[in-house]
Amino acid sequence: MKSRLLPLLILPALLAGCGGRATDSGTDSDHLVILHTNDTHSAIDPDRKDLGGMARRKVLVDSVRDARSNVLLIDAGDAVQGSLYFTIFGGEVEQKLMNAMGYDIRILGNHEFDNGMASLAGLWKQVDADRLSTNYDFSGTELEGVFVPSVMKEYNGHKIGFIGINLDPSGIVAEENYKGLKYQDAVSRANEEAAKLRAEGAEMVIAVTHIGYEDETGCDDLHLASASKDIDIIIGGHSHTVIDPAKGIPAWRVANAEGDTISVLQTGSSGVNLGEIDINLADKSVKARLIPVDSRLDSRIDRAYAAQIDPYRAKVDSVKNLRIGESPREWERRSPEMLNLLSDFVRRRGAEISGKPVDLSIMNKGGIRNSLDKGPITQGEIIDIAPFDNRVVVIDLKGSDLLDNLAVMAGQDGNGVSGNVKVVYDPDTKAINTATVDGKAIDPARTYRIATIDYLANGNDYMTPLKNGVRVARSNDVLYVSLIDAITAGKLDDLMANPDTTNRMTAF
Repeated sequence: MKSRLLPLLILPALLAGCGGRATDSGTDSDHLVILHTNDTHSAIDPDRKDLGGMARRKVLVDSVRDARSNVLLIDAGDAVQGSLYFTIFGGEVEQKLMNAMGYDIRILGNHEFDNGMASLAGLWKQVDADRLSTNYDFSGTELEGVFVPSVMKEYNGHKIGFIGINLDPSGIVAEENYKGLKYQDAVSRANEEAAKLRAEGAEMVIAVTHIGYEDETGCDDLHLASASKDIDIIIGGHSHTVIDPAKGIPAWRVANAEGDTISVLQTGSSGVNLGEIDINLADKSVKARLIPVDSRLDSRIDRAYAAQIDPYRAKVDSVKNLRIGESPREWERRSPEMLNLLSDFVRRRGAEISGKPVDLSIMNKGGIRNSLDKGPITQGEIIDIAPFDNRVVVIDLKGSDLLDNLAVMAGQDGNGVSGNVKVVYDPDTKAINTATVDGKAIDPARTYRIATIDYLANGNDYMTPLKNGVRVARSNDVLYVSLIDAITAGKLDDLMANPDTTNRMTAF
């Protein structure tokens, strides 16, 4: 074996089930190994639990490439947005590191659009991988000619086709950020392109998708699988679902339109896992697993690769380490108390910018991207928590539209509202049972003054009823700047000292 292989004590744990150069069912050249990632969200370095990291990922990728004959590296989108590396450098770091790692196929996620089409085109024209987009028509835009609908690859005489399927940007991507893009139905285009590849001799078709494993708002991987007959494997992203074949929950072997069993896989998010799919090209059988990305890999890190990060990390650390306050406790990203804290802050900020009290606030849990540790609060931590270019806005909205929007939020299993709001909804139908503001039922005929962020006020995150609101005020600062100023001034000390751990929208 080559010198880049991991030490013997580590290698079996990495390659268990792969079988090295010989396999249980033929020679290694009769196998295709696909390594896959999704939703890395600019997690260049290990996270606060010391998991993930791009340099560690490269150790695994290099090790598998050294041990196996046919290896393909694929990313299923949302490589960017979620850390200071993207906030400061706008995608440059991610592109450089993914090119250096040697990705073979990449598709877009929704967050690739966060800085608009012109920025996206500038970055993706530099991508070395095959760039797939089967159901986006970029004609007449800056991205025209950058993507292809499919690609065919051949291994030991076996042809394998690949397609790239993306979500409908309407309601999830800011309209101005995808202007000119024409969305085409995911299932019909997937089936059309898969059939075309079959007609051209593909023995298998693999769909790389960014539509989510299971998504009530639209088409998802399970829907695509059940509506398709020519797709053999779906490598997904968007929903951050950890699909662990070893556990079988959630299901990774599902039925297609003809009742045949196909594979649906996804690694979660933030680069804490690397997915591996081993395809026996002779009989088309599939084995799959997740490989954790953790500190056991540190002794084998490629120093030249890691050195590419150093100049960027210096700038990131200069922002990250600037202390602005103190947190008396930990705030976990997905906890009710974190969502409540941000929701209550948005209400306070709305009152400040409008000069008058507001009736309530609305905040989306998807806008919270990181946790906060107990102890010193730094500027960088706050930017990582709310990294988007969102501003607090105040709108006047009819009670009937407010009730409609709360129903949308119930369909998302609840979302953020200020502490004076209580909503109870049916867990099955998601219909609103009761909704009160300051203890009084919401009046459909009354106009309510609401603080939220402009992303939601524009109808995104599928909150289209908010588009009916009349804009009253808008903050000059993005949300993370407003938060940093408030924490620095001690304006959130009371909320942070007395966290509200209740679910303000509850299913009953």
